[in-house]
Amino acid sequence: MKRVMVSGGAGFLGSHLCRKLLAQGNEVVCVDNYFTGTRANISELLENKNFDVLRHDVTFPLYVEVDEIYNLACPASPIHYQHDPVQTTKTSVMGAINMLGLAKRLRSRILQASTSEVYGDPEVHPQREDYRGLVNINGPRACYDEGKRCAETLFYDYQRQHGIGIRVARIFNTYGPRMHPQDGRVVSNFIIQALRNEPITLYGDGSQTRSFCYVDDLVDGLVRLMNVDGDVIGPVNLGNPHEISVRELAETVIELTGSRSVLDFRPLPADDPRQRCPDIGRASELLHWKPRVELRDGLSRTIAYFDELLAREPAPPQSLELKVVA
Repeated sequence: MKRVMVSGGAGFLGSHLCRKLLAQGNEVVCVDNYFTGTRANISELLENKNFDVLRHDVTFPLYVEVDEIYNLACPASPIHYQHDPVQTTKTSVMGAINMLGLAKRLRSRILQASTSEVYGDPEVHPQREDYRGLVNINGPRACYDEGKRCAETLFYDYQRQHGIGIRVARIFNTYGPRMHPQDGRVVSNFIIQALRNEPITLYGDGSQTRSFCYVDDLVDGLVRLMNVDGDVIGPVNLGNPHEISVRELAETVIELTGSRSVLDFRPLPADDPRQRCPDIGRASELLHWKPRVELRDGLSRTIAYFDELLAREPAPPQSLELKVVA
């Protein structure tokens, strides 16, 4: 049995990762400040004797005894990370320093949840790990993009300077149950709008492409990367290499929900990438990993989650009718 820490463990990805690690027989320490994570995501784990929760912000040092560290702490959706861009950068950079300092003291292996956002609006397609990216350091997404790039640099330097066993996963679009309903990402946005029969918001003409990896596949990739033998030099892409346009995604969600929603086209936001798709050749060779859940199957599971979530929402107050008595 290993004692494993997951920072950001009450978030979307973190809560799924905690479940998998517990199912494998590990002790798990979940660390979260609940900025985007919620206790509801981990409520069913609280009675597990092998599960501990610490409310903590990783921008401050943390002193615990663990064998492995998964550093997932950072808001990942544009709405949340742009809310306080300075804090977002601090979480990525100072959080990495504090988690790496802990790993150095404990001589434990540590995995950094990096992101496909480090590639920016890419000129190379699909994106390989050796592509250096095209990022606007003065754009609204830069706090997240550059924060994650700096965090990666810190991980590589700690590996070279201190011999720390590091892993860096560049995570592409991931979806599934327990996504934050107000995170502003296309899958959760489209599903909620479709279930409410509201217009589905598309930016630009909807021709920009993304690749969507179901959360169970992604978490499996993270665990495989952490457990692979030997040193791993450089990052590893984790995502689904099957590409789909945003408009096609919206139309698929409408079909699967049986919604009456129509498409509502809006101006394209600044620095929105035109294409985003991973080359997973390295993950396939190194980890023997590839996504297995088909998009329609994963969307159906995610729709069922949000359908149940919306059904628990309180009903809006009924308007009072004024009756005129003759």
